[in-house]
Amino acid sequence: MLAVHQAVILTKLLVFAKLGIVPPPHPALPQPMYMVKQMFALVTTVLLLGTIATAEPLVSFELQVQPILAARGCSAGACHGKARGQNGFQLSLLSFDSDFDYASLVLQARGRRVFPAAPDRSLLLLKATGQTPHGGGERFSVDGEEYKTILAWIEQGTTRRLAEEPSLTRVEASPEVKLLTPGAEQPLMVTAHYSDGTVRDVTAMAMFQSNESAVVSVDQRGVMKAGPIPGEAAIMVRFMNVIATCRVAIPLAGDVPAELYEKLPRQNFIDGLVWNKLQSLGITPSLPIDDVKFMRRVYVDVIGTLPTPAEVREFLADTRPAKRTELVDRLLARPEYAEYWATKWADLLRPNPYRVGIKAVLNYDNWIRDSFRKNKPYDQFVRELLTAQGSTWHNGSATLYRDRRSPDELTTLVTQLFLGIRLECAKCHHHPFEKWGQRDFFSFAAYFARVGRKGTGLSPPISGGEEIILTTKSGQVKHPLTGEVLAPRPLFALPSSSDSDTAQASTDDDPRLELARWVTSKENDYFAQVMANRVWADLMGRGIVEPVDDLLATNPPSNAPLLEALADDFRQHNFNLKELIKTITSSYVYSLSSVPNERNVADTRNYSRNYRQRLRAEVLLDSLSQITGIPDSFSALPPGARAKEIWTTRVTSLFLDTFGRPDPNQDPPCERSSDSTVTQTLHLMNAPALHSKVTSDKGLAAQLAASERPVDEIIDELYLAIYSRFPNDKERETCRQVFASASDERRHSCEDLMWALMNTPEFMFKD
Repeated sequence: MLAVHQAVILTKLLVFAKLGIVPPPHPALPQPMYMVKQMFALVTTVLLLGTIATAEPLVSFELQVQPILAARGCSAGACHGKARGQNGFQLSLLSFDSDFDYASLVLQARGRRVFPAAPDRSLLLLKATGQTPHGGGERFSVDGEEYKTILAWIEQGTTRRLAEEPSLTRVEASPEVKLLTPGAEQPLMVTAHYSDGTVRDVTAMAMFQSNESAVVSVDQRGVMKAGPIPGEAAIMVRFMNVIATCRVAIPLAGDVPAELYEKLPRQNFIDGLVWNKLQSLGITPSLPIDDVKFMRRVYVDVIGTLPTPAEVREFLADTRPAKRTELVDRLLARPEYAEYWATKWADLLRPNPYRVGIKAVLNYDNWIRDSFRKNKPYDQFVRELLTAQGSTWHNGSATLYRDRRSPDELTTLVTQLFLGIRLECAKCHHHPFEKWGQRDFFSFAAYFARVGRKGTGLSPPISGGEEIILTTKSGQVKHPLTGEVLAPRPLFALPSSSDSDTAQASTDDDPRLELARWVTSKENDYFAQVMANRVWADLMGRGIVEPVDDLLATNPPSNAPLLEALADDFRQHNFNLKELIKTITSSYVYSLSSVPNERNVADTRNYSRNYRQRLRAEVLLDSLSQITGIPDSFSALPPGARAKEIWTTRVTSLFLDTFGRPDPNQDPPCERSSDSTVTQTLHLMNAPALHSKVTSDKGLAAQLAASERPVDEIIDELYLAIYSRFPNDKERETCRQVFASASDERRHSCEDLMWALMNTPEFMFKD
């Protein structure tokens, strides 16, 4: 028994010898210190002689061993990479922390998985090859290269780092872009590039994942296989913590003459970029819409309001060629524009009123709305928000720092909203789909380390006190693993800045000033692109990148040249949001019909047709009030206020809650669901509040019934009010039959027709 125990101690001595540490005496070994030192020297000599004697090259832990653990799933979240590991053995997620993994494998008494005294008996090898029971099953074979590599590393003394060891700098996937036919296969080759200029084929150790596996799948060997459905997919290739992507497209079968695309209208740069993408996939665009549909579409998109019957008649009677462009200009100048678009940003910024206090929420909302009323440039809007200070009762933008109180909370919000980078994963470990790590996260968080507060603080559910946001003289953020104090540092250097310039932010002034300059710089592509993508998604029904605030290398845009061009145009117009909206609505692509043809029926991301959207909750409710002639009454708002002017989710409205208003307890940024539900359908059909609007003595139905107008004019008026168009002959005849029924009064017929038209998809959806 003593011999066995001494063998264990000898194993530890091997580790100490490898690390160059003289071990303390141990009761299981000869006690005199000189004997311990002699034994230590002997073990060191054996290790050295063994290294010299072997003809095998030295194995690198970071460059060769860790990639095996990552590629074979050992460090995956479902195995030893999860928060508390598995069965007493834990690795960092996807092997992002080399020091942690090395300690787990070699140094930790309970989790240690290597046995230098008998390398082939190491648990790391026995379990991974299935020689010992293993919950994860067999990960590689005894005859495989993985086994030989790890065995050699253990035999060589489990070296942590080799002398002059290079580092991994980048990974390439070849081919980067590929066109495939249905059913075709294509192997990927993954090449790793190192700091010393060496290049290695690491295909066998890479991990692969498709973002559209139904279109193009990929197996563990990196072989892509095209499915039967035309479309596009991005294949993510990961080797260690470095990502590369391969874009694969499966064009639609059949040939389309190039002349078709050449003859398509090009009203601005958007059209040509969309046509180029459609031509590469063999997709043809739908037909354009008429003036009626364009008018309703642009009213909803720009001001969140339906046109009145009088406005429809006036627009249809206008024969000037430029009337559509002039309509957009008039809408952008109307006050409803600011209220509608401010509501979109209130969703993204609005805090929980139970957390920050109702007065702070009111001031925050007023600041947002005032910014849109002034058409404040977007970069100025963001700078004022990031550098906000002062009283939350006098400067509404300061409420951001009352709601988000810690540097890490602010980091996740700011990077997602204004950069389109979802950095939260990097708070705990290296981002699984990007290059960001914990140092990136907490160095960015250090910009907010000196945000201070004076006042009563928070006391949910009632936080009514005033709070002053200020910059303190001190404050720091530490790395959660090393405890190192981190200086403020942006996520990446801008083209005009050197790494040394980027590394240090201002410490004399408020660090947020430097952060705001970096975020809103015209050289920061993320800043312009994420906002251009948000606006494009609002107007076109789907973002060029989805989700709209997740600009990952592994989540590429459906049309990268289009996104870059939109961002450039946004920058050239000094981040003028109205100009961006005008550019998009002036394109020919914006006015395409939602009705598909044979060659675009399956397209959902290349804008060959319009993608219909359900009207937002506030737009629907305001439209119902406008159509019926009966306004809503909201608490904490003046009479006649519209739903889009509501400044807090604490204002009660069953209708808005039913149609997707954000939960007041949800943390910003709040994303709405555009899905339709059975509850919404039932609400339109049966809601007492809506019924009272339709049947009101002061409503439109009662007024039309009491008028001397002929039935056909009443039918026209209802169609113009609800659909923004005249009825066709078949619809008119059906409506006449409603009024021809002897059992119904004229008013009942008006009410029934109004109710029926409002309970249709044509009313609920923007087409």
